[in-house]
Amino acid sequence: MAHKQKVLVAGATGYLGRYVAQEFKRRGYWVRVLARAPEKLQSAGPYMEPAIDQLYDELFVGEVTRPEALKGVCDGIDIVFSSIGITRQRDGLGLMDVDYQGNKNLLTTTIDSGVRKFVFVSVFMADRIADLARARELFVQDLKQSGLAYGIVRPTGYFSDMSEYLKMAQSGKVYIMGTGVNTINPIHGKDLAIVCVDIAEGSQQQVEQDVGGPVTYTFDEIGTLACDIAGVKNKIVRIPLWLARLALTLIRPFSSHWYQAARFFTTVMSNDFVAPKAGSYTLDRYFEEMSSQE
Repeated sequence: MAHKQKVLVAGATGYLGRYVAQEFKRRGYWVRVLARAPEKLQSAGPYMEPAIDQLYDELFVGEVTRPEALKGVCDGIDIVFSSIGITRQRDGLGLMDVDYQGNKNLLTTTIDSGVRKFVFVSVFMADRIADLARARELFVQDLKQSGLAYGIVRPTGYFSDMSEYLKMAQSGKVYIMGTGVNTINPIHGKDLAIVCVDIAEGSQQQVEQDVGGPVTYTFDEIGTLACDIAGVKNKIVRIPLWLARLALTLIRPFSSHWYQAARFFTTVMSNDFVAPKAGSYTLDRYFEEMSSQE
């Protein structure tokens, strides 16, 4: 790098954001992190993602859903990275509030501040996930029309998502929707961060990249692996898709959060989500490390 470039990492308290901040810092960037709950930066995350209180140069406390709270967040910044999106929030906000409008507020600030590049993480095969990815893909269209150089990364799924299988196994049973023969190659946050930072510092002005991890698994294989590592007899319970979809209609009026989570897993388990491979971190290693943390 000709000079010590400055990067803003939005979503720094999340699973991927922590690894991205860590990777930028490892490569010598000056890092500003945007967080609405900065105390979370001081401890490791629930999926073994690192504490990053020593891995940034400046903290900006603000909420992307409040445009007035973003004033100055991009001042002096060369590259903006955002993985902002709803995961387990329960504060009344919806996908359009955060995944779309929150990122749009950040983009507006980015353009006004003269940032040269914006890297955004969306969802692999968004057309199959339908309304679960609609807000993120609506933002992608705005980003493409912004005039900025951009990178759009679409991962198949995070290892943090796969940890739900290990939790189920540790409870005695793994529930799989459908036949279990569909496939996915999920990716570890550390491997995905390398892909994101490579795109951020690359010379291409417009990049869209689908990406998954180094190994492709059937959902049955993930369930079996989780049971083996949890030390329980292989107890996989298959839920017919018609029954899972019926359950979704019953959940929806009572909990938008659980409806979205259940619909995501139902959709993923009934399709193949395999993208070009990257990284080296395997799911068995991740499950073993997660299990040793218990």
